Amino acid sequence: MEDRCEWANINDLEIEYHDKYWGVPAHDDRVLFEFLILEGAQAGLSWDTILKRRKNYRKAFDDFDWNLVAAYDETKIGELLQDSGIIRNKLKVRSAVKNARAFIEVQNEFGSFDNYLRGFLKERKTIQNTWESMEEIPAKTDLSEKISKDLKKRGFSFVGPTIVYAYMQSIGMVNDHLVSCFRHEECRKLAEK
Repeated sequence: MEDRCEWANINDLEIEYHDKYWGVPAHDDRVLFEFLILEGAQAGLSWDTILKRRKNYRKAFDDFDWNLVAAYDETKIGELLQDSGIIRNKLKVRSAVKNARAFIEVQNEFGSFDNYLRGFLKERKTIQNTWESMEEIPAKTDLSEKISKDLKKRGFSFVGPTIVYAYMQSIGMVNDHLVSCFRHEECRKLAEK
């Protein structure tokens, strides 16, 4: 059995997420938008709660098509708030719509959301951390605070520094796999491509 980050050994869904997605540099704006919405929905909840609903979120939010989500009206928001397959929190659902609109504005300004995010990284490269234990991994960093502040200025919500750091981890802006984890080196190599 391969060593992996200890948080990922809860169940098969977490193992799959850890082994295939977490820490892999994502550059596709659809993936970046999906994780932005999912990380916001996760606020105050376990990541496992969101992973169990990921397929439902894809269906409910039109496969994370930000143009469609940005156009949601009160009727659609009302439908989402009745959808038991997602987290039916009014603020989080409205935030997804608000964030889709802000996402489009960022794309228009920077060419893509990926260009915007990677602009925060030195030489646009993934931050390679070398944590030996889970206790070393921070909940937020100076960079996540900087990005959070900029996102909020641009009209995004549910993007506090802790949520932003979790987002940075999930989309591979930082490699926070423990050095003992088999994915640490794999994600480092993926970031170099």
